[in-house]
Amino acid sequence: MKSIKFITLNVTFRSILMVIFTFLMISLIVISNLNISSLKMNNSIGIVNGEKLFLQFFKSENHTFFPNMANPDFTISKLTNLAFQIGTTIKPTDTRTFLGNEIPGLRMYDTEIVVAGEGTNITNLPYESAPPTEVLLNERKASEELINQTTDDNKPITNPEHKTVMIYHTHSWESYLPVLKDAKNPDDAISSDERANVIGLGDRLARNLMRKGIGVDHDKTNMTQELLKKQWKPTQAYTESREIVEAAAAKNNELQYFIDIHRDSSRKQITTKTINGVSYAKLLFIIGRENKNYLENLEFAKALNAELEKKYPGLSRGVFLKSYKDGNGVYNQDISNKAMLLEIGGVDNNMDELHHTVDVFSDILANYYWKSNKAKAVNGNG
Repeated sequence: MKSIKFITLNVTFRSILMVIFTFLMISLIVISNLNISSLKMNNSIGIVNGEKLFLQFFKSENHTFFPNMANPDFTISKLTNLAFQIGTTIKPTDTRTFLGNEIPGLRMYDTEIVVAGEGTNITNLPYESAPPTEVLLNERKASEELINQTTDDNKPITNPEHKTVMIYHTHSWESYLPVLKDAKNPDDAISSDERANVIGLGDRLARNLMRKGIGVDHDKTNMTQELLKKQWKPTQAYTESREIVEAAAAKNNELQYFIDIHRDSSRKQITTKTINGVSYAKLLFIIGRENKNYLENLEFAKALNAELEKKYPGLSRGVFLKSYKDGNGVYNQDISNKAMLLEIGGVDNNMDELHHTVDVFSDILANYYWKSNKAKAVNGNG
């Protein structure tokens, strides 16, 4: 009799917990849809997903159909932590949530570190800030002497007919001080010369992928010229790049991978890594969490990051999530579940360091690409 009462109480208690946390989850979704900024940080918890939450509740009560529940996504401790964050807007693992209301401007830095690379913390987050128009107009010329010191294989390459990768540059003007004339300050790292800016890195990545049998659509639009032509501000660069990406996708429905290559503004001690005597420009991945594909894009970035760290420990600064509060928030990544913003190096990195990193990333991406295509073919989807 006592055992029956105990079982009844246990089932009742669990049912009450399910009702409570279901109510909290629904409340959170409603509040998030109202776009209350103080609760936006809860989107980053990683478990606030209505469909997934209900599925886990169902699994927990149906062990016959779901026997592999040894490591459930949702536990009482995780849900209690979630409830605490909902009620207080404080995330125990993020000091910014404790001090955000006390230190002016701190809540502007809403970037979430999903995977922290070597040396990454909240003091050296990638910061997005388009330069004023007057700075953009004061671009620097490439140093012919320094550019000529870099080597590249410029032999003709056949681009495969089926192009599945698009490389583009929302901030095409982002360049590097070591290859520019009379450039000393970070604000000087601006140039339209493709040999000195991120377009050159995109070209190297494209050529590397083509050599590996992957078709590439590389857009080399001079964004400075396009913005000036439309009398737009640099902050409107993503509006321009969106038009470019949408036009490319409409023209070619085989495009799957969309990579927007940028350069960070951090200095050399943060953006450089020596591995086995070779100096590399560190890279990082940024995913916008304000779009429908963000979880899939995040998994894509995490997979590439994991391979990089396995083969070149310390090369990546990590994987970051950004909201509207800390940048564009979407970054055109709603167009595909294989889209990312890739930042390669910082203002102080030289071309040798940058090329070393592009070559490494080319190998990682190509391996992922062919493994993915092979898996699709095995499953009958390719």
